Amino acid sequence: MDLNVLAFRTVKQATEQDADAAGAQSRKIATSRKGGLIGGAVRAQRLSGERRREIAMKANQARWRKPQNPNKD
Repeated sequence: MDLNVLAFRTVKQATEQDADAAGAQSRKIATSRKGGLIGGAVRAQRLSGERRREIAMKANQARWRKPQNPNKD
C-alpha cells in the first residue's frame, strides 16, 4: 500500500470520528439548553414576588459594583 494512501485513510478516519463526537456534543448542548429554558420559567413562577425582587437587587448590585484595580497600591 502506498504511504500517501495510508496517510489519507488515517486522516479521513480521524476526522470522521471528530465529526461524530462534535455532533453528539451539540445535541447534548441543545438538550441542556432546552431544559434550562423550561426550568427558568418554572422557577420564576414558583418564586414569590418579594424573593424575585431580592434576587434582582442582588444581581443589580453585583453588576454595578466597581471592579477592584489590582495594580493600585
